[in-house]
Amino acid sequence: MYDKLSQNPQPVTAPQGNIAIFLTLNIRQTPEAETVVKNFCTDFPALVRSMLLRDPEKHFRGIIGFGEKAWERLFSIKKPAKLHTFKEIKGRTHTAPSTPADILFHIRADRMDHCFEFARQIMVKIGDAVTYQDETFGFRSFDGRSMIGFIDGTENPIGNDAIEFAIVGDEDPQFKGGSYVIVQRYVHDLDAWNRLPVEEQELAIGRKKFDDLELSQKEKPSNAHNVLTSITDENGNDLKIFRDNLPYGSPALGIYGTYFIGYAKDPTVTERMLHNMFIGVPEGNHDRLLDFSTALTGSLFFVPSFKLLAKLAKK
Repeated sequence: MYDKLSQNPQPVTAPQGNIAIFLTLNIRQTPEAETVVKNFCTDFPALVRSMLLRDPEKHFRGIIGFGEKAWERLFSIKKPAKLHTFKEIKGRTHTAPSTPADILFHIRADRMDHCFEFARQIMVKIGDAVTYQDETFGFRSFDGRSMIGFIDGTENPIGNDAIEFAIVGDEDPQFKGGSYVIVQRYVHDLDAWNRLPVEEQELAIGRKKFDDLELSQKEKPSNAHNVLTSITDENGNDLKIFRDNLPYGSPALGIYGTYFIGYAKDPTVTERMLHNMFIGVPEGNHDRLLDFSTALTGSLFFVPSFKLLAKLAKK
């Protein structure tokens, strides 16, 4: 546990603020662009420290991750063992698309000006070397509720457990202190969802809406969200990821969504959850929540420790 922390991991499991910007970019196909982004690895930790000094509550977090193709282009060091391009998951009814990107920035604070300023500084540094893929502004809603009205992240591991599940350890020593992250942007059919009686919504999620209590095993249907996303190993031990989801949207445009972001020391855990959701268990028994939620993006990145990040520009 503490050996992982000695690598100075990026703050993927740290308490975070109420506002976020999720920014995905692609690197232009020139050697000059690659050099700019590679050199930025040296600058990034200093930018984070500077913003922390400007945040009196110290809830600012800035995280950078790299996709498989970007890693192969930028760094001579071999890629992390389980870094790959996110593969489309196509079920009978619903699809988790693959939208590969080179760089992910996960920026979170209690104030939008802090997030916005950090994103601006990033683009000042590398803007000419990259192209835009997606930018989503997320916000904490009431007591941590998702756009569909249920508390999100209830089953997140906390404290040392969060570090254990989210941060790479001795299973890939060269990348100890890093983390794999999968992101997906979902949009919800909120009108259709809100037409469901609360009792049917609760069966779809597997929890009570008001007080967040989990339904009993007898009450939960086999296609409840928290049934299909509960993963165990061959010995029956729970396998978890660290989610940092937030709602986003535009009431004027009628857009209501959730930005899913899941950190794990092993991305196959997250991929198993998504496989169960979209393919179903058994096949065809997909996650009921997907009947009201459409995935628009899907990307996988590796978040190196700050210690490794400092070395990457030299590799």
